[in-house]
Amino acid sequence: MTQKNNAENSWTTEAERGHLSSTLEWWAVIGFFTTQENQKQWSIKATLSEGGVNKKQIDSLCNITLFDQDENRHYVSYTRIQGSPLRAGQDVFNVGLNDSFIKGSYPVYEAHFRDPDQDIEIDIIIQADSFPHWVAKEATNGWIPMGLGFFRYGFIPKTKISGTIKIHGNLFTIKGTGYFEHVWGNFSYSNPLSSVKDHKKTISTYARLIEWWLRNRKLRVPSTIKFCTENNPLGYDWAWTVFNNGWTIFYGNSLFWMMEGPATGILILSKDGKIYTEFNNIDFRYNTTQTAKNYDFMYPSDFEITARNEKETLRLRFTMTQECREYISRFPDRKYWLAFVICEAPGITKGYYRDNKEEVPLTGICKIESQRQVSILGHNSLRIDILKPPKGVGISIEIDSHYMEKKIFAQLRLIPKPILRFSCKRNNSFRQKNQ
Repeated sequence: MTQKNNAENSWTTEAERGHLSSTLEWWAVIGFFTTQENQKQWSIKATLSEGGVNKKQIDSLCNITLFDQDENRHYVSYTRIQGSPLRAGQDVFNVGLNDSFIKGSYPVYEAHFRDPDQDIEIDIIIQADSFPHWVAKEATNGWIPMGLGFFRYGFIPKTKISGTIKIHGNLFTIKGTGYFEHVWGNFSYSNPLSSVKDHKKTISTYARLIEWWLRNRKLRVPSTIKFCTENNPLGYDWAWTVFNNGWTIFYGNSLFWMMEGPATGILILSKDGKIYTEFNNIDFRYNTTQTAKNYDFMYPSDFEITARNEKETLRLRFTMTQECREYISRFPDRKYWLAFVICEAPGITKGYYRDNKEEVPLTGICKIESQRQVSILGHNSLRIDILKPPKGVGISIEIDSHYMEKKIFAQLRLIPKPILRFSCKRNNSFRQKNQ
């Protein structure tokens, strides 16, 4: 089943500005652009955020990652000011930290980001080329649960970006395409299971999303399903794509420990930037995973999804094309959760769209992010393969536990030829990465 929204601007000035009652809020600008004078390819993600466990402990943050795609390198700027919110306008959307800011009103925004340490300064005009949209609009009108909290998630999937970049004393004109998002709510990454002031809203949001997911998906037993400890519900896989034909894709998957099988997330397609189609009957699998540099967990650098409804199918493959930046936010209380890490990189998306009338090949640029809430248990995975008729009847289980330092394999097959196998091997210790 799918839902198509009427063409409308669903954002208001109140939605664009900050929300004083929130415990965490951010605005993010993502873009791909070319410096016109030398035709170099770049991509950027810049975020302004503020939040804390209460209003007396608010921190503000400016986080910038600039990818030089020709050189396969990236520049990182991270500024955090403790005990102070972002600078904000009273009656307009205008937020900033030091010299960096984002301001404006739909459909035009202006952003300035400065990294004095690496002598980089970027000025961007953001012209929306699509209407804003709330994630899971059909089910919750944009509200998403996180632990025992919740947040509202809005985005503009297609914008024109222009302006200048001054890097190492050289000034260039930029042109490209981008994405803009605004998220706010009452939740905490460092203590996601703490009590919240509005638990009824959290419960209601979970209930509506679960009902929507079950209503639109036919339950079946998959041939292969994989689980791992790092893919807990406090993390997600995320991707945004602009295709060469102008279509856009937003994909978010909250995982629930799975690394292959049914996705407990959403894919949002827009062909014209006005009407959005939401899919939540999605299957996914990882083709390639990378081991994190600082902690014992893995994240996908190449993955596939298949999204379906009654009349449409999307089959897409997302691949990182640059060295990944791993953003780390360590937790002071490291009893169980050590940190949350965002692994981000630009990439490409390839695949096809099919309906009752046509099949459309798709190729485009994308930004890929995987956020993981890292636990002291490290990487532990479980793979289950089910052999079903007419090929046979059987099951095999494979466990790879870095915490127990064991690899276990068991297989039971009844048809066509009875087989019973079991093995347990010691593997190398990875636990020291999480100390």
